[in-house]
Amino acid sequence: MSKRNILVTGGAGFIGGHVVRLLTAKYPQYHIINLDKLTYAGRRENLSDLEGLPNYSFVQMDICDYEGLKALIAERRVDGIIHLAAESHVDRSIADPFTFARTNVLGTLALLQAARDFWQPLGWEVDGIPCRFYHISTDEVYGALAMDRPDGVEPPFTTGASSSAHHLAYGTEFFRETTAYNPHSPYSASKASSDHFVRAYHDTYGMPTIVTNCSNNYGPYQYPEKLIPLFISNIIKRKPLPVYGRGENVRDWLYVEDHARAIDLIFHAGAVAGTYNIGGCNEWKNIDVVRLLVREVDKQLGRSEDEDMNLITFISDRPGHDVRYAIDSSKLRDELGWEPSLQFEEGIARTVAWYLAHRDWLENC
Repeated sequence: MSKRNILVTGGAGFIGGHVVRLLTAKYPQYHIINLDKLTYAGRRENLSDLEGLPNYSFVQMDICDYEGLKALIAERRVDGIIHLAAESHVDRSIADPFTFARTNVLGTLALLQAARDFWQPLGWEVDGIPCRFYHISTDEVYGALAMDRPDGVEPPFTTGASSSAHHLAYGTEFFRETTAYNPHSPYSASKASSDHFVRAYHDTYGMPTIVTNCSNNYGPYQYPEKLIPLFISNIIKRKPLPVYGRGENVRDWLYVEDHARAIDLIFHAGAVAGTYNIGGCNEWKNIDVVRLLVREVDKQLGRSEDEDMNLITFISDRPGHDVRYAIDSSKLRDELGWEPSLQFEEGIARTVAWYLAHRDWLENC
């Protein structure tokens, strides 16, 4: 393959870090530029083993810095952008919506315009390489799905990786690439707006763009404000496990390394102006996720089975809490051949093992 200069925004974050690690290992001929503001959830030390590699560099910058982005893209002759930088925690968006609008909307706009300034005069090619702006978004932009089949039905997208005893769907509807946007939180509204800006830059200026919408990610290096790492930490310390409502809300869970593989594939082979949904085909009620975490942490710590189930407490539900998310990833499978590789139980076992082996990382967070 040709040498490329790929800018990954948010590369010191959870998903971004896994993408950077995959790309630097898989494409030694590329140069991967990791751009991150290093907010509370961005940790440069997560990728300390990459420092010094000839195909990797780090730049600390705010994606709202239009002039800085413009200079960087031109100086490094960036031909591809994988845009992951974002504020992503729903609870924080409810408390501080302005920060989410600034980073997710205005930051994306600054990045789009900076890329356009360099790419458009070159005919959307840099040194003979077609440019590409790949924007990673969320399934939350679609709103909520009904739980109209509480006993579970077979989902439209099944793989061996997801054929666990638990595997089922809690409704008959699924998010597809054609599903209308209907965001319900400041976070999802900010991501929906950024998605529209990306598509508008293709339709207005001809920028070669791709948008993907993914389900809930989990795995190593996730900042412990999110459910899975937070609850692993709390179970270790025998602290309460606060569950919104009765824990009946359903999410589709995607192992982060499977998501990184999908991003790599879509960046290189996805259709320009295309949209792809990326899901783990793993629908779980929140309360069942928490119970699975208790069992797995207790097992790996050598505690008695279900010893810490009494840590579960139910609290008032979150405002605008969507009932169910579920993604149909059939388009991605059919067009590009991607499938998730892990059953949820296996992914949780790996994730728990990682956090138990990196308790100092949790404490430092």
